[in-house]
Amino acid sequence: MVWAAKKKNVFCRLASSIIHHKMSGGGGGGGGGGGAGVCGGSGGGGGGSGGGAASSSSAQAGMGAASAGCSNNSSPSYGASAAAAGGVAGAGAAVGGCSPHPGGGVAGRLPCRVLEHIFSYLELEDLMPCSLVCWHWNAVLADENSEVWRSLIARQLSDEALRSDILCNLPTYKSKLKSFQHALSSHDCSRNVYVKKNGFTLHRNPIAQSTDGARGKIGFSEGRHAWEIWWEGPLGTVAVIGLATKRANMQCQGYVALLGSDDQSWGWNLVDNNLLHNGEVSGNFPQCNNAPKYQIGERIRVILDMDDKTLAFERGFEFLGVAFRGLPKACLFPAVSAVYGNTEVTMVYLGQPLDG
Repeated sequence: MVWAAKKKNVFCRLASSIIHHKMSGGGGGGGGGGGAGVCGGSGGGGGGSGGGAASSSSAQAGMGAASAGCSNNSSPSYGASAAAAGGVAGAGAAVGGCSPHPGGGVAGRLPCRVLEHIFSYLELEDLMPCSLVCWHWNAVLADENSEVWRSLIARQLSDEALRSDILCNLPTYKSKLKSFQHALSSHDCSRNVYVKKNGFTLHRNPIAQSTDGARGKIGFSEGRHAWEIWWEGPLGTVAVIGLATKRANMQCQGYVALLGSDDQSWGWNLVDNNLLHNGEVSGNFPQCNNAPKYQIGERIRVILDMDDKTLAFERGFEFLGVAFRGLPKACLFPAVSAVYGNTEVTMVYLGQPLDG
């Protein structure tokens, strides 16, 4: 654990040094870098002169030492020395030459595998500026199934979520991470519910005479978005899915359709197939004779189009139609409300919906 922490610290300093210098536009000299390489080989280090771009040989030496420290075959002591020396020399040398154009500078010529290994130790907020350093770095991070994104979800998502079929409709590591960022919030919900350890499932405690809801972590004011919701327990008398603004209540007394009870929310009650807004029933949904009732475990896909200001639903591969039109120009959050004790609701964000 100590070795991993030191290694992460070195890589963070290397990446942040390059990013900081790239954004500020300064030119630093490369520090001397030497260190033991893999399998007993020695890594040479070169010194750069201050005040200008470091020489290519110095940069190559530093980056070579850093990559030596990345190898799983190197011992912690030798690898740490190589990574530290390479980090100092490489960061100082590479910043002078990294260009937003392909092939510009040493950092733009680092092997993809080395970059992946370095990036896999960074957090999401550090990866975003990394993608702006040069085209090569951006291309490495564009691979949504790379080791970078696999490492991130391994750190942020629970084993339960990764082992279950909750995320089965998400094909890439990055899309799974994005879904977790958009999941139901454990801080923006009724006090009578909580989000389980998997990070996606809401559990309602058995509280009498209470209707309880939750919003997603992130709301939308533009673009097109889709997410799936399904009940994993009894619906009770009221089970509503839909949208809510930040001003909408997430708890009220009695057993009522909380979403759609005011002008700040829009809901579809899966129990009686009614659409609700501003405290009124605005029609049945789907609009067909003898519409089938919702079955527990059935995934409903919610499609929000903030450009057309519409909310639609799908069941399986069947498009059920547009439920609400004329949505306001506001930040709208995915939301659910439930009344049955110990029932559970899962929401998974899918991203931009596919046409056709």
